Amino acid sequence: MEAHIQVRNLNAFYGKTQSLKDINIEIPRRQITVIMGPSGCGKTTLLKTFNRFLELVDDTKITGEVLVDGRNIYDRDVDVTEVRKCIGLLAQRPYPLPMSIYENVAYGMHIHRMKNSRDEYRKAVRHYLEVTGLYEEVKHRLMTPATSLSIGQQQRLCLARGLAVEPEIILGDEPTSALDPISSQHIERLLLDLKQDYTIVVVTHTLRQAKRLADYVIYMYMGEVLESGPAREVFNNPRHERTRAYLEGQI
Repeated sequence: MEAHIQVRNLNAFYGKTQSLKDINIEIPRRQITVIMGPSGCGKTTLLKTFNRFLELVDDTKITGEVLVDGRNIYDRDVDVTEVRKCIGLLAQRPYPLPMSIYENVAYGMHIHRMKNSRDEYRKAVRHYLEVTGLYEEVKHRLMTPATSLSIGQQQRLCLARGLAVEPEIILGDEPTSALDPISSQHIERLLLDLKQDYTIVVVTHTLRQAKRLADYVIYMYMGEVLESGPAREVFNNPRHERTRAYLEGQI
C-alpha cells in the first residue's frame, strides 16, 4: 500500500475537550478510504484535519502531524490556500455559490488563474460537468442560478466545482446523507469512478454504504482509531471487539 496521507500522533481539542486521541493512520493513494463509527466518535473532526478546515472552528487546538506526500501540512511555511486547493471537501449538504451554474464551476479556476482564455474556461466547465454526469441535464441553462437545481444536482455541481481546481484528494463528509436514494447512487458511482485518479476519503454513518464503497476502512470509537485495514479484512475478520459489535449492529 502506497500511503498518500500519513497521520502521526494527532490530537485535537475543542476548548478543553479532547476530540481526537493520538491518531496514527495511513490513507492509501487512489483508493476509497471509509471512516466509520458511532455518532460523535470524531469521524468528521478527523476528516477536517486533513485539509485544515478544523482550525476554522473557534477555540480548537491540533497537535501532531498530517503528512501529504511526505510533507506536514501543519508546518508554518505551508500555504493553507494551496492545501485546501489540493484537498477538496464535499460537505453533507451542497452549498452552491449564489451565481450561475457555469460560474460555480469556473469560480475556483478564475481565483487561481488556471486558464488563459474564455474558450479554455468554457471547455473546462463542460468537462467537469460531464465528469459529474451533469452536463446533459443543464447544458441549455448554464447561466441560470445554481440554486434552481435539485439538491442531488447541486451536490454533483459542488463536486464539479471542487474537481475544477485539480485537487489530488477528495474528502466527503457524509456526502449523500441529505440526498434521495437515486441521487445517492449517482454520487456513489461517481466516487467509484473517480478513485482511478484521486485519493478519496469518505465519512459515512451507513454501514451498507461503507461496504459498497470502501477499499480501506478506519473504525473510530470515542476519539480513537480502534482498527484500520483493507475493507475485506475489517468487514470479514475484525480484530477489535468493538469493531465486531459495530458491524453486527450492537453499537
